[in-house]
Amino acid sequence: MVRIINYKERQKEDGSKFFILELQGGIEMLLSQSTGNYYASAKKAQVTSTFDEQTCKALIGTEMKGNIVKKECEPYDFTVKETGEIISLTYRWVYEPETAKKQVEESSKHYQTNVQQSQNKIAYA
Repeated sequence: MVRIINYKERQKEDGSKFFILELQGGIEMLLSQSTGNYYASAKKAQVTSTFDEQTCKALIGTEMKGNIVKKECEPYDFTVKETGEIISLTYRWVYEPETAKKQVEESSKHYQTNVQQSQNKIAYA
């Protein structure tokens, strides 16, 4: 499950405005590499929307089925707020609806079944 925690206004190249929703996943306990202590964290992602500001405001706190997952992308520069260091990243955190994950799993099961049936036909031929 993910929760809508905020929204922000953005501007398109043509000057028109739209809103993004900020999503946050569930709490995770992570082990610090520097101290060896655990700390609480949560993954965050943003999704564009077609909603007006009033609707975005009303949606804060809404939970949706799905997860925030790591997705590979073209390299881009990211500035670490705390240190000002600029690093290059090749991934983004994105929202993946539960239905998308189920569709991939079903497709994979269907493919494996077809492969097994084909192998059985060859074995009996």
